[in-house]
Amino acid sequence: MTFHLLALVLAVLIDRLVGDPRQLPHPVVGFGKLISIGERRLNRGKARKQKGLLMLVAVLSVVVFVSALLVWSAYWLHPVAGLLVEAWLISTTIAEKGLKQAADEVRKPLEAHHLEEARLRLSYIVGRDTDKLDEAEITRATVETVAENTSDGITAPLFFAWIGGAPLALLYRAVNTCDSMVGYQNERYRDFGWASAKFDDLLNWLPSRLTALVMIIANRPQLQRSTRQCWAVVRRDARKHPSPNSGWGEAAVAALLGIQLGGTNTYQGLVSNRAKIGDALVRLRVVHIEGATQIMSRTVTLFTLLLLGCGGVIIVLT
Repeated sequence: MTFHLLALVLAVLIDRLVGDPRQLPHPVVGFGKLISIGERRLNRGKARKQKGLLMLVAVLSVVVFVSALLVWSAYWLHPVAGLLVEAWLISTTIAEKGLKQAADEVRKPLEAHHLEEARLRLSYIVGRDTDKLDEAEITRATVETVAENTSDGITAPLFFAWIGGAPLALLYRAVNTCDSMVGYQNERYRDFGWASAKFDDLLNWLPSRLTALVMIIANRPQLQRSTRQCWAVVRRDARKHPSPNSGWGEAAVAALLGIQLGGTNTYQGLVSNRAKIGDALVRLRVVHIEGATQIMSRTVTLFTLLLLGCGGVIIVLT
């Protein structure tokens, strides 16, 4: 358990210092290839829900088996080798540095009033159409992405790493990748991606709510609001989001910054009207992108310390 906790903390440090070096192999690339193979071979004919579930189970089985074998073999060789391998594997499931860099790559041209460049950079990290967005809408999209992915991309995999080490963190990331590739509500994927989408929702249910709570605790409201008032906004607005989980992070960030998120988005020309989240105490400005990344960093730090503390209590009690 001690090595397990050390690997988790080391993974956070690796991600903050190094991120995802392009020259190193990344497990998510492998997940994508497995999913693509399964989708091409199974997403046809009848019983697509069952075939989608079969693909999900097959991908997760391979991921857990291979990662558990790697971690076990490394610890068998030497505890330090096991610690380093497990820490590296966990670090590939989190993306704090990458998320901050992506947000900054939108923020910097936006500050220089280079809207075309900002729209292009934003298009790399969101699914909505960006070619006609103004400064406020670019800011909103970026803040929403940081808020949502604080849980999906950082605290949720850390939560599962705390429970089951690198294999469970990688299982979570594999489910997340399946959902991002086949979990769409369109004719091609509605049935085939059903199991991936539902399992992703299930795995994110608790981490998303814990993340929102830690966000409120770890960050001081930027306007004349109390922590209790911010949490009241979260409870009021989080369920307005079409996703059962994404609204929690967005509502927490909106409450802390005193801004309003949600509204009209366009996806491949199709308009999607989403409920407003938060109160527009101030208008959206570019500075709120940096505010969102700061909230993310403080949240990840406290979340990691809480996992470490809970793990320490378990060690003492056992």
